[in-house]
Amino acid sequence: MPVTINQWPRGKSPRVLLAGCFHETNTFADDRTSPGDFQVRRGPAILDARNDGSPMGAIVDFAQKAGWELVLAVDYRAFPSGMVDDEVPEKFWTEFSATAREALREGVDAVYLVLHGAMVSESVEDVEGEILERLRQLPGAQDIPVFGVTDLHGNFTERMARHANLLVTYRENPHIDAAAAAVRAGQLLDWTLQSGRQPKTYLRQLPFIWPPTGTATADSPMRELEAAARRFEAAGHASVDVYAGFALADTRDTGASVTVSTTRSETEALEVLDAMEQIALEHASQGFPQEWTLDAALDDIAQRRFSGPALLVEPADNIGGGAPGDCTCVLRALISRKVANAAAIINDPGAVQQLATISLGGKIHLAIGGKGSRLDPGPLDLEVQLLSRSDGVFEVEDRQSHLVSIFGSRIEMGPCAVVCSEGTTILLTSKKTPPMDLGQWRSQGFAPEQFSVINIKAAVAHRRAYDKIAAASYTVETPGPCASNLTLLPFRRIQRPIRALNDSLSFQKQ
Repeated sequence: MPVTINQWPRGKSPRVLLAGCFHETNTFADDRTSPGDFQVRRGPAILDARNDGSPMGAIVDFAQKAGWELVLAVDYRAFPSGMVDDEVPEKFWTEFSATAREALREGVDAVYLVLHGAMVSESVEDVEGEILERLRQLPGAQDIPVFGVTDLHGNFTERMARHANLLVTYRENPHIDAAAAAVRAGQLLDWTLQSGRQPKTYLRQLPFIWPPTGTATADSPMRELEAAARRFEAAGHASVDVYAGFALADTRDTGASVTVSTTRSETEALEVLDAMEQIALEHASQGFPQEWTLDAALDDIAQRRFSGPALLVEPADNIGGGAPGDCTCVLRALISRKVANAAAIINDPGAVQQLATISLGGKIHLAIGGKGSRLDPGPLDLEVQLLSRSDGVFEVEDRQSHLVSIFGSRIEMGPCAVVCSEGTTILLTSKKTPPMDLGQWRSQGFAPEQFSVINIKAAVAHRRAYDKIAAASYTVETPGPCASNLTLLPFRRIQRPIRALNDSLSFQKQ
């Protein structure tokens, strides 16, 4: 029987079916994402997300204030990683549909979904669209409002637009507004339930794939697109959403897009989409920022002698984009140059396990990193000194951290060890953890402000945490599954012409 909560009666409470299925899939990564990689909450366990800063937590909190009766189904979520096993979306659908069928028989006023928008399984390129289409085919679900929240890096599809009334996406990258976006979608659903007016979503897929490094909302082209979206909303459309796309998922629909969800006419919606596409065309080239060579960046840092940390940002090993977080190119350079007071985080559970029996202060030879991507030169053999060990659990310092949008405020890196070698401090983790919050270092007893150079395995999401302590930042080009030079990646499935770098260079389905 469906689990419902209705702690806040307000006359006849709207009955809303709630579920989540959240994963950003890097189809170029070497690893696979299995059911065991997902955190799953079922029924009343979904309430554990309350007050954790995540989109799921935010909509549960909003439902309490709005007086909804929630029918709690299931919530699947996992960190970005490689191709998802088909078993995952099928297991989700089996659990979700069992609750949904019974709830729909009893009567449901609406459905609210927490999605990502870039989940890909072995057989299904558009997992979110598949879920939405199957949902609409359930008896009683054809005409009810279907709303939800998605990640700004979703690859929005025609099926998603056809089967959802309104999906609100984040407006900020780094994703400091994930919870706010969930609430905004909830407010719009509440308006629909009270007014009886259902919006329709219109989609325009743009002819661009911007790498993750080109999708910061403080920079062009996203800055101009987001500003225009707010102007069109002010003119009377329910929601105008800009999807930067997720370039590292090879699908028919990969790329940037814009949606208009409105109760106004199709003509008015298409006018907005035309205007938004023109803005994208005018600013598109700025979505391909230049990167430093690693040697040039280190030479510049050595010459300038900064008083605070200089960041070596490594988007090719971007953990938040599904990379393994263990690539060794930057670490090799720091060690070979004997850069004083440098720092790096490497995901290497095997190395952590080898250190389990070493006394603090003891030394050991380790083969660090280089195990997660065929593009990396491989493990780096080092003599290291063990500085500390921990269980790897920490609370984020910033409740608006990009990290919170994925897993809430309590983060588990797995068993961790901190070692040093040739002047570089290395935090070794057992679970790859995006560097999106300074609490990651502080939980290990280190103040990141005190380092001279820090290797950051990210593209944009680190900025809210690290920019405030950084004296300088260098985005460097290295090999890896999240490389910003998209022409190096073996795309096969894209159907529409896509401009990868500029107007003269494009690729289509091969």
